[in-house]
Amino acid sequence: MATRGVMVALLLAAVAASCAHAQLHEKFYSESCPSVEDVVRKEMVRALSLAPSLAAPLLRMHFHDCFVRGCDGSVLLDSANKTAEKDALPNQTLRGFDFVERVKAAVEKACPDTVSCADVLTLIARDAVWLSKGPFWEVPLGRRDGSVSISNETDALPPPTANITVLTQLFAAKNLDIKDLVVLSAAHTIGTSHCFSFSDRLYNFTGRVNPSDIDPTLEPFYMAKLKSKCASLNDNTTLVEMDPGSFKTFDLDYFKLVSKRRGLFHSDGALLTDAFTRAYILRHATGAFKDEFFADFAVSMVKMGNTDVLTGSQGEIRKKCSVVNH
Repeated sequence: MATRGVMVALLLAAVAASCAHAQLHEKFYSESCPSVEDVVRKEMVRALSLAPSLAAPLLRMHFHDCFVRGCDGSVLLDSANKTAEKDALPNQTLRGFDFVERVKAAVEKACPDTVSCADVLTLIARDAVWLSKGPFWEVPLGRRDGSVSISNETDALPPPTANITVLTQLFAAKNLDIKDLVVLSAAHTIGTSHCFSFSDRLYNFTGRVNPSDIDPTLEPFYMAKLKSKCASLNDNTTLVEMDPGSFKTFDLDYFKLVSKRRGLFHSDGALLTDAFTRAYILRHATGAFKDEFFADFAVSMVKMGNTDVLTGSQGEIRKKCSVVNH
């Protein structure tokens, strides 16, 4: 097993490699806005002390931003005719937009016209993980904000119903490999989900729409517990913890659940159908390699955060995250 020092060295090497061509750097704002990380963290600490369950939605928002047009803040844009990314079905359950605006306003007060919404959202996601007792990593910065947000482009988002083939293809389209897939899926260790995201596994697995039409890969006792919470296929309001018992804590329990066939989504269960992802899950289900997983997660988050970014003279620095400047 690699030592902590070796893991840190590998992490830094991966960060440098992934950011070299994108002009991102951890010290990008060292002169123009040296307080940016402190400003963001102050707002995050305040918010999560009052509502710790907000961490997962903010992390999810960063994922959803990066998988559509890259990490350019486009998921934050409003549209008068409801055709922006946030209006698409996969994003209608996103929350935390007002909070992102509040953080951006605080950053603008400290450093006007300097820090992009894309960078603010990336820092928010890192702090959401860290403040949930997960890993900390240096965030390469220097992203610019995009001005285009189109609802039907959210087809690039990995759906909770996807099998391993679809998941691998969607991740590969963002230059993320199968290890990134299993590592980033473990973000489901925090947060909740609406029943409708997985209720077909309980009542309509093959399309027959009846209580016996169940997903046979889901562990029976867990299935019964989910059915007690999600009473029907039409339940659109009930929320279920993705990692029951520790859904506010970033830990390795996700791997334990998936290894026991208690992953909430099709996409979680699908990770047991590939040799590599299954082996990774079983290794970390032991709970013996926390430092290794945390280092892996940091590397994959940096890699995802570097996806199709706008830098230099591309894009803009939005004053408000929900609207373009002009």
